[in-house]
Formats: sequence, C-alpha cells, structure tokens
Amino acid sequence: MSIRTEFPYGTTHEDVRIPLPDGVELYARIWRPVTDEPVPALLEYLPHRLTDWTAPRDWQRHPWYAGHGYASVRVDVRGHGCSGGLPGDEYDARELADGVAVVEWLAAQEWCTGSVGMFGISWGGCNSLQIAALAPEPLKAVVTVCSTDDRYDNDGHYMGGSVLAVDTHAWAATMLAFASRPPDPHYAGDGWRAQWLDRLAAVEPLIHTWLSHQTRDAYWRHGSVCEDYGAIGAAVLAVGGWHDPSRDTVLRLVEHLPSARVRGLIGPWSHQYPDRGLAPGPAIGFLQETLRWWDHWLKGADNGVTDEPLLRAWISDAHPPATVYEELPGRWVGEKAWPSPTVIPVPYVFQGGPVAVASPQHTGLDAGRFLPFGNDADLPPDQREEDAKSACFEFPVGGGEPVEILGRPSVTLRLRLDVPYGQVVARLCDVAPDGSSTLVTRGALNLSARQGRDRAVPWPVGSYEDVTFELNGIGHAFTPGHRIRLAVSSAYWPWIWPRAGSGAGWTLDPAGSSVTLPVRAASPAGEAGIVFEPPEQATPLGVSFPATLDEPRPERLVVRDVARGTWRLEVDPRHGGTRVYPDGLEYAEDATEVYEIQDGDPLSARTRSQWRIRLHRPDSGWDARVETTSEISCDEGGFLTTNEVVCWEGEEVVFHRTWERRLPRAAG
Repeated sequence: MSIRTEFPYGTTHEDVRIPLPDGVELYARIWRPVTDEPVPALLEYLPHRLTDWTAPRDWQRHPWYAGHGYASVRVDVRGHGCSGGLPGDEYDARELADGVAVVEWLAAQEWCTGSVGMFGISWGGCNSLQIAALAPEPLKAVVTVCSTDDRYDNDGHYMGGSVLAVDTHAWAATMLAFASRPPDPHYAGDGWRAQWLDRLAAVEPLIHTWLSHQTRDAYWRHGSVCEDYGAIGAAVLAVGGWHDPSRDTVLRLVEHLPSARVRGLIGPWSHQYPDRGLAPGPAIGFLQETLRWWDHWLKGADNGVTDEPLLRAWISDAHPPATVYEELPGRWVGEKAWPSPTVIPVPYVFQGGPVAVASPQHTGLDAGRFLPFGNDADLPPDQREEDAKSACFEFPVGGGEPVEILGRPSVTLRLRLDVPYGQVVARLCDVAPDGSSTLVTRGALNLSARQGRDRAVPWPVGSYEDVTFELNGIGHAFTPGHRIRLAVSSAYWPWIWPRAGSGAGWTLDPAGSSVTLPVRAASPAGEAGIVFEPPEQATPLGVSFPATLDEPRPERLVVRDVARGTWRLEVDPRHGGTRVYPDGLEYAEDATEVYEIQDGDPLSARTRSQWRIRLHRPDSGWDARVETTSEISCDEGGFLTTNEVVCWEGEEVVFHRTWERRLPRAAG
C-alpha cells in the first residue's frame, strides 16, 4: 500500500449540517480541494457513524478524492451518528428521499458544478443504486461496491427462498446495537442526551420486520433495482468480489444496463474495498480506477473508460482449501459483452441409481462466514467432511487444458419428497489428486419456492419433480488431473434455517439430474492483458489499537457435546475491537455469536448474539455504554425472537427494554 501525500490540490475539510425538507438535519463531513473554481461532488451516505466507526476508512479515500479536484462528502443517515431524526429500516423510503435531498443540496452549493456522484460499499453501495433509480437530475454517476440489486434473495436475509439464519440474525443483532449508540457530544453538542433517549424510544429490532416477510413481496421489491433496471439513469461502475455474497449483482447490472454507461469489475476479494489489501488479494489501485470513472462522467474527460471491456473479472487458478489466502493465483480477463459469446453452458450429467439424502443437521458448519471481511477464519476449510454428508457426483478434468468457468453454474435435480417441505443446497468443489476439496461456489433452494420466490407451494408428497436453480457466480479454472465435484445436501446450518420435517431429506434420481457450467473458451489470440495500478490511499487518520491482556477468542470454534448430541458454532466476528481516535474518543466493542443445533431435530436450531459497546472521552468524563442480546429459536409454527437493550450513562441505567415476539413461519 502506497500512502500519497502530494496531490494536484491542497485540501480542507469541515463538518456541516445538511437541512432536509422536513426540518431534520443530517450530519456531514466535507473534504474540498483548495480552489476558487466549482468542482463536482461525491457522496457516501450510510448509517455507520462518520465521527468514529467508519472514520479510519473515510480518511483513506475522501481526502484522496478532494486532492484530485472533488468535494468528497460523507453523510450519516437519519437517526444515526450525529444526524437528527429517528432510525428506521434499512433503505426505507425516508432514507432514500433524504438521499435525494442531499444530492440536490450538494448540487446547489456555490462550490459545486452541479454534477454529483455517489459511491459506497455494502449499505452505501445499495442506497447509491436505489437513489440512482429515483433519478435525481444532478446524480450523473455511481460506483457501487459489494451491493445488491435484489433485497430478498441477495442481501443477507434470505437465500433461495430460505431464511438465511446466519446473517439475518447477525445483521439484525448488529443493527440493534448500532442504532442504540448515542450521539457523541463532542460533535452533537449539549442536546446529545435528549437526542439519544428519543432514538432509543423509537428503536425497533429489524428482525421483526424481516421475518414478517418470508416471501418476495412488496416489502422486498421496494429498493430492489432489479424490478426496473431502466429507472437507473446514472452511469454505474459495479464492483464485487468472488468471496462476497453479492457478486451476482455485478453480472446482472452489466447484463441489463445499457452498455454505454455500465462497467463491471469482479476480483478475488471479500466484503471490502479492493484497495485495502485485506485477504484475499491481489489488491488493486481502486481509487485511481474510480477517479477515471468520475473524471469521465462528472468532468467530461475523454480518458477511455468506456473503451474498457464491459466486464473485467478475475479467474482463480486451482488452489488448496484454506480459511484465508493473502493472494490467490489467477489472472484478469475481459468480456466485451455479457452474457458473453465466449462462455458456453456445458451440462455434466449425473450417473447412477436413486439415492436417499438426509444430511445431518450440522451439515454446513464448515460453510465459512457468509460475509467475509478478510479475517483468518472467514473462508470455508477443506470440504471433505461436508462432502461426506452429501450426495456427490464427480467429473474428471482430462486433456491438457483446464476447464475454465466464468459466470453462474446451475443445477437441475430430479427429487422426490415424502414430506411437504424441504431444502436443497448444491456446492461445486474442486477436488485435487490428494483428495482435498476446495469450495468453488454454491447455491440453495427452499423447495417450497421452486415456482417462484414470491410464493410458497408445498411439495406433492411422494412425487418426483425437477427443480432448477443457479449457484453464485464465480471465475475458476479446474486443472487437468483434478475432479469437478457437485455435492448436494438437505441441510446447511447455520446458513439455512431448517424446517420441521426437513430432517427426512429427499430422494435424488440422477436420471434427469445435471450441473451446467459456464465454460469459457480459451482466450483468443491477441487478447489484451488487463492491469491495474498498485493501491494507494491518503494519509491514515492515526487511530491506535491498545494492547489487551485478555486471551483472544477463536474466530470460529465448533463445539460438539457428544452426550447431548448438540453442535455449537461460536463466532467472534472481529468487527473492530478497541481503538483510540486522535480527537480523544476511546471506542470499545465486543461481539459474540452462537449457533446451536441438535442431531436429528430441525426445531432445535437457535441463535444468540451479544454486543457490548463503550464510548468514553476521558478529557470530558463522558462515558456511555450499550449492551444488547438477541436470540432466535423456532417451533413448528413460528420463530421466537427475544431482544434486549440496556444503556448506561456513567453508572446510571438510562434505558432498558426487552422485546419478545412470535412470528408465524409462513414460508422461509
């Protein structure tokens, strides 16, 4: 990583409050170039607290953009950080309307040319797309990273029509803790305490809403830009990583948006900006890449960005299984169209007689983290144990050339169920000559959603049906001498929440079953190489991370109670830990997640998260703490959720509330 200190422009920054039409003010930090000429504005807009939580990341990129002639603006969503108003649901209509108002406010400032771009990762990448679909006139371009175009099936709540237990629970628990944090009086002023109490009175656990919509209904269609790609008028640079769960958004955007104003980039990365150097690499000069995008669309520079391939993607070479890779072997390729004429669907047909599949309930403990951040235990380990709990079909890679795939594989399975409900998970693995099994990609289907995610249709008991579903996109080369393995299981905990009766599994008939791979033809002679500049960033903020005497917990620990027949996954998500900011703030957070299930009992599944957050300013004596506990369990008819929030100012409890809800299990 190169730290840049010399820029075309000197920079300055200030904190301001942006007024909204209803009188609420949003807290913003604006970095600007020192110039008398108006410049375009870039907006990053999310709820994660610009004064502390995202501040280290913000200082890597916003001053860098300012130094290159842009007003780079970071704004906290209503009800979060030091912004006014009350917290709401993610991407709700209020948030998006506020975002439009901020875009228009920026365009109207005397220091702005009237042209605005939006960028962001995850939440900020999602609302950038969604605000672009509302088409505010000043918004000319977007860079969206690790974001979703489909809130139901591609945003950490549901997967293939099933409740995504691991992230629906963990993200709801995280947002409950985050929404309960106080404004910082150092920035919010004397009214911070009243503002905090007003927010706490309005907080509602988001899990109540998410589990109340178990099919793809109007709630999920709101904010899903896949409903109408044509509504997006801004130019879109869509970026993802093969180890991020939302990478298929990139493939769909380059397919459905006009090719003149969209480009896609997918690297080997996890859920991170591609310049941060977090595993897996290689990292790229992402800020330089986005600067070319902004210069073209916001300043009219003829710099060749629209001459780039429509899709630039990393294809990984075969590699042994591991939970972390500093860098993956492979290469960049470019596609001028998507779907690409160089990618051909090739079916691999299953062989053999019918096989009964009733996977143990703890199948899936080696799935890895749903949302990898580059930590040591994020990625799936060797899949041999998972493969042993699945029905596996193998295809040798012969000849002298690898089988190179780019895109979304699909499976067609002929299944018979003896119960009305079930789930199927398919994993594509690369098996080396030594027998090790590396997970390449996977997909899932709630069998009640086989006729569409917007409905729940029970299976006709005792009957065979054919089902087809896609796996997540991937770029991978299977080496000659390896075997392509397609493993199918009837359970995948804690990713997929099991349903009563699903322990019975199903019968798979290989006749009529297959996996279809998107096989990329050998690179044509003369295909130009794709290269990126090395990563660079602005001078770091200077946050310190105090040493602790506590023995660090394992990131992911599997515990088996042999006598009880239970399996427990204990997770330390490693979000941030304790850090001290240059302005004197001491910020400490600690989170744990637990996922438990018992052999043979789908209804034993349960989750638990605990968060502890402290914000302390020794110079002023300000000391605030937040503790939350979130739990989900289920019975045959519904989900049972319990959430608790306790907040302190010093030693005084200023807020304590517990929610208990039973949410009928209608589908997911």
